Amino acid sequence: MKKKISKILSILLPILLGVFLTIYTYNSFTPEQLEEMKSYFRNADYTYIFIALIFGFISHAARAYRWRFMLEHMGYHSPFKNNFMAVWIAYFMNMTIPRSGEVSRALVLKKYEDIPFDKAFGSIIAERVVDFIILLLFIATAVLLQFEVLKTFLLNTIPVEKLLIYGIVAFVIFLSAILLFVYSKSKWILIIKGKISGLTEGLLSVWRMEKKWSFLFYTAIIWIGYVLTFYTAIFALQETSDISFGVVVTAFVIGSLAISFSNGGFGVFPVLIAGILALYGIPKEAGTAFGWIIWTSQTVQIIILGGLSFLLLPILNRKK
Repeated sequence: MKKKISKILSILLPILLGVFLTIYTYNSFTPEQLEEMKSYFRNADYTYIFIALIFGFISHAARAYRWRFMLEHMGYHSPFKNNFMAVWIAYFMNMTIPRSGEVSRALVLKKYEDIPFDKAFGSIIAERVVDFIILLLFIATAVLLQFEVLKTFLLNTIPVEKLLIYGIVAFVIFLSAILLFVYSKSKWILIIKGKISGLTEGLLSVWRMEKKWSFLFYTAIIWIGYVLTFYTAIFALQETSDISFGVVVTAFVIGSLAISFSNGGFGVFPVLIAGILALYGIPKEAGTAFGWIIWTSQTVQIIILGGLSFLLLPILNRKK
């Protein structure tokens, strides 16, 4: 019963958060601001949004192609068409149930290529470990490029004394967590150690594979495509077209985190993007419109291609 309730909450809470943020943001605007925001939607240059979607499409295709190297390393083969459709189905599923996409990808290969679920799922986790490390590198880059702006924002928002206290508390918590992790024999700590060990093994498996450089090459294509998707979209609005590349990287990182920890960023993505852009003088109305334009265009693409993948998979694999 507890597991059932936990599963239901894991689905409902992100959706409810997205609905709450959407309603809250809408109500925070005056009628004049809402009309101004609508004008941004009407006057946006959607040619750039279309180009951005092409970069996104290329990134997802590269992800599907990259998957083959992990599978071949384990002795399995899956045609690109099935990998490609499995990836789009995964993005589609993540919009409904957070993190269910990874499971659906593995299930597609189990059904149509008879690849054991645990093997396919393990290859996906290994991919995610690599992607997580790349995301950490982007976070570090964003902090370095925008350190002065972020420092000024924190100093203006939180008094120096409190920042110092927060820093000391964070350091103590971090040190305590390290000591607890190293010396504790608690059941939960041992479970976490096992998880980290599995992630480390997945990362090492990437380095051990024969075609690791091909894998890393397509990883670069994936993430370059992601950044270009966001960067191209800024030219759709005049108010965002002049922001620097450092701002783009910062907003891209925040948007990526929003998508990772919610139902595809529903409600959360536009709010966070508007908040980040506001630090650089972009009006709240323009930042919110920009966030919704990007999120909506990508969501429509996922729904269309994910839905088509659901339909085409059984048709293109009739013999199986």
